[in-house]
Amino acid sequence: MKFRPFLACTALLSLAPLAAAAPAADPAARIANVVRTPGLVAFWDFVQREPAGARRFTAHVPAGAANTYALEAANYVHDYWGEGRTASYDDFPLLGRGPFGQAIRIRAETDATFRPFLFVPRSRLHDSPLDIKGPGRSVTVVVWAIRESGNHALAGIWHEGTDLKQDSTAGIRKIERGQRQYALFAGLNKEGAACGHVSENGASSFLNRYALHKSNSAGASPKVPADAPATVLDASWQCFAMTFDHTRAELTGWLNGEAGDRWQENPQADRLITSAANAWLQGRLHREPGLQPGEDPAFPKDQFYNPPETTPVAVKVLEETAAERTELREYGYTKVKVTLRRDAAGVWQETGRTLAALRLNPWWYPHALYAPPDAQSGGPFTIGRVIHSSRGVGFTGWIGGVAVFDRALSAAELRTLAAP
Repeated sequence: MKFRPFLACTALLSLAPLAAAAPAADPAARIANVVRTPGLVAFWDFVQREPAGARRFTAHVPAGAANTYALEAANYVHDYWGEGRTASYDDFPLLGRGPFGQAIRIRAETDATFRPFLFVPRSRLHDSPLDIKGPGRSVTVVVWAIRESGNHALAGIWHEGTDLKQDSTAGIRKIERGQRQYALFAGLNKEGAACGHVSENGASSFLNRYALHKSNSAGASPKVPADAPATVLDASWQCFAMTFDHTRAELTGWLNGEAGDRWQENPQADRLITSAANAWLQGRLHREPGLQPGEDPAFPKDQFYNPPETTPVAVKVLEETAAERTELREYGYTKVKVTLRRDAAGVWQETGRTLAALRLNPWWYPHALYAPPDAQSGGPFTIGRVIHSSRGVGFTGWIGGVAVFDRALSAAELRTLAAP
């Protein structure tokens, strides 16, 4: 689905040169549409600011809420490595137009010591409505953006940690473990997709060094130069979203209100998904009596990955002889190649089971969201980038709005938010 153009009015903030060509439509109705959506926790439109003082961007919040989650600017390389300069709002150029009247630019910084982002410090969000965590909690993150390049973070509570042993962490001054909860990315392993990412422990998954519970929308956003003509930019806004529905144990990526079905065939061959495939295998082998060939008895049981495989939704016979048959059984979140042999009574008995595919959208996630025990153990809410050890440039382009909800929005609601 191609996202139809947003029309924007002249913003009240300082305008970029493109503002003169901006259409005159009033974005107030679009703002109201987001604000009245049930479950809203915070919505930054990059128009609303503090009335005085630093004039930081603030969020629309529910009536009666005291915390408006004012955004600070920082350069995490400076904060963690002691390198480079500090960041300020001047490092986020304004477009003067956008879905809600304004947008900030995340640039392809050429200075390796400069990785700026906007953030709400943990000290100002811990145990607030934005700190969505623990059992029985669902979440939705929506970001309206134009992607120039990259596949990394758009927004969320996703401090990846600076404790990984790699070349980029040499000389680091501030080492912290991962403090991941929930976040929306611009694709990660599927560049340009809407990628939801969640964590149950703040750290890694399946004995991999990275967190791997993530979903990827079927659709992918195009690359659009950030300095493209105004008419091109107006037609290029994409609505990225992720939902985690704890009642269904499902994590889903959505692009322009559409999720779509995405599978990773032959997951053992994928550089990262192979860890999830092994977690599936270890869980299956563990359920068999005795130590099985290929079983790792030290594999942590809480890291097994075994989505429900009771009744298949589809069965395809791949090969069959009088004595043996091979089937491809599709379940809700896995495709499994099953080998059967006919016993002496003529009954088919299962003799082998191999993982053929893992479903990436939606992704089965049976855990609660990571719940940091205190503010010192939790990460900030960041926009544009996350704190991480690789110091990559990440996503670049325009961000015109960020919204967080404390429930999983429906497909109809996401389509409404994606509409012009």
